[in-house]
Amino acid sequence: MSTTLTPKQEAFFRYLTKAIGDTGQAPSLRQAAAALGVSHAAISQLIRALEAKGLIKREGRYSRTIHLLNRAGAIAGAMRWVEVPVIGKIAAGLPLYAQQEWDGSVVVDASLYPGTSLFALRVTGDSMKDAAILDGDLVICEPRQYARNGEIVVVLIQQEEATVKRFFLRDDHIELQPANPRYRSMRYPFDEILVQGKVVGVQRGPDVMGRL
Repeated sequence: MSTTLTPKQEAFFRYLTKAIGDTGQAPSLRQAAAALGVSHAAISQLIRALEAKGLIKREGRYSRTIHLLNRAGAIAGAMRWVEVPVIGKIAAGLPLYAQQEWDGSVVVDASLYPGTSLFALRVTGDSMKDAAILDGDLVICEPRQYARNGEIVVVLIQQEEATVKRFFLRDDHIELQPANPRYRSMRYPFDEILVQGKVVGVQRGPDVMGRL
């Protein structure tokens, strides 16, 4: 397989590399054509040429999703990033009234968070600080309507209040347990708790990410 590139292919590959490095995702055909001053057809030809030379990969024959490949033929690290919506705030303290508004998005590494339809919530309060979830953190969540004992989950209480706690199913109730000795566990009847998702990671600050 030849990796020798023509000047046009080299220019397009450099453009793709920079665009993906800046945003974590490939530009659209329209964006690429406008940036390089060529037609959509020309961009399609360049994509096919780079794919034939093992430098990029499309998810499907007609997919607009393009991945850069490293020397081992695996998807390059820059393409493992995915955008996760931040859908509001959640209490790590007393329950907070559930907010449904979109509050921006956060980019996470798909190799660490392989689930689909992930969402993020901004934490307020310190009841989960001993689980390394601090006030102001973003919790990355996998949608889930069930929980296993000991898992840290997002739950909706009485269809109004949302909180993040450790989940325990008892014989006659559900216990939501904090990770801070200053707070007491909360007990609720089964029909008052609705699991919304499992917390799979935490992001603190603009660049620091953790995984639970």
